[in-house]
Amino acid sequence: MEHTAAEPSGLDIVVTTMASDSHTWNLVFLQLLLEELGHRVTNLGACVPDDVLVEECRRRQPDLIVLSSVNGHGHHDGRRVLPALRACPELLETPVVIGGKLGITGAADGDDTAARGLLAAGFDGVFTDVGAVDAFKVFVQRLAAGVPA
Repeated sequence: MEHTAAEPSGLDIVVTTMASDSHTWNLVFLQLLLEELGHRVTNLGACVPDDVLVEECRRRQPDLIVLSSVNGHGHHDGRRVLPALRACPELLETPVVIGGKLGITGAADGDDTAARGLLAAGFDGVFTDVGAVDAFKVFVQRLAAGVPA
């Protein structure tokens, strides 16, 4: 599902789930949100195998990679995928963020622990709480303005 309706001045952004996540509504929401902010979005869809995700990002060389998870396994999937992305010289400096339901405990405390672990693992942003959408928008706007992640 690829759609590019943004002005040329916006960022090139890849949004995707990871191999274990079959949800798509979160990706459609993110795509529409980012397009409304003026960015070009490539939506890789659901259940994206790690090697496909990495190869598509290498090929596209986006300005931002957004991993979204709703199934509760995002914490584990993200920690597995990030090193593969960072192993590519052309993606080494590309900001990578993750958000959604990252754990299966359902407790805010579990999401906070997962978020700290993902930031320590090298993610540039982790968005999980009630204010996540607003915080994500600010992150993207700052990146588009040239503020490093």
